[in-house]
Amino acid sequence: MTAHVHAERARVKKLADATAIGIDDALISQLVERFYGAIRQDDLLGPIFAAHVVDWTPHLGRMKDFWASVTLESGRFRGNPMIKHIAIGGLGQAHFDRWLMLWRKTVGTVVAEPAAAHLFCTSAERIAESLLTGIQIRSGGLGALLTPPAAAEKANI
Repeated sequence: MTAHVHAERARVKKLADATAIGIDDALISQLVERFYGAIRQDDLLGPIFAAHVVDWTPHLGRMKDFWASVTLESGRFRGNPMIKHIAIGGLGQAHFDRWLMLWRKTVGTVVAEPAAAHLFCTSAERIAESLLTGIQIRSGGLGALLTPPAAAEKANI
């Protein structure tokens, strides 16, 4: 079996598994809309987004494509989230903790199926960990990963 065939089978299976637990574009749209509504109202994250998102309509569309790619293997999202988050500057553990708290709360409100909620939350946790790790490496090198979290937060890593 070629790599292309294997990848295509994996995509088809991922889509079928997600569909079986109720994940579709309508659910993703509702989740993203509600989540970013909460983000915009948040005292920590709201000002960061206000400073970087000029037009919410295309941003929400990109985030819907992103989550469709993550959960449905749609392939619609094109971009580099790591570069975007590094460019913001000053993001640390507290920002990602708040992002995850708001995400989990929104998922709990919007997503009724436990397996779908679990998939959304574990995916978000991996994404947050990956982005934070990339930011830490970019700002402090590999040694930043060895710094205790409290010291890293004080150093604004």
